[in-house]
Amino acid sequence: MAAKIKKGDRVVLLAGRDKGRQGEVLRVFPKEERLIVQGLNLVKRHTRPSQTDPQGGIRTKEAPIHISNVAYVDRNGDPTRVGFRIEGDKKVRYAKKSGEVIDG
Repeated sequence: MAAKIKKGDRVVLLAGRDKGRQGEVLRVFPKEERLIVQGLNLVKRHTRPSQTDPQGGIRTKEAPIHISNVAYVDRNGDPTRVGFRIEGDKKVRYAKKSGEVIDG
């Protein structure tokens, strides 16, 4: 299945403790249907010292969120669903609420 949400997209959370907050997609895991959004769904992890992090300690980082719990934010700032259509000989993503092409 084609990716409706991609890295770099601006999304809004629809569920969870950060509901209503917006952020940029940092990473997408297509097989798990999850993604990481910058500054949202933060969790604390206890890390032991290593060569890359000699101090160790409690670190705050973003945890993955299921794709169904986010919606794409169009240029107007409204959350919308994403669809696909063929324009010419190219398949493009478009915002269903406004009908405008996202990338293409």
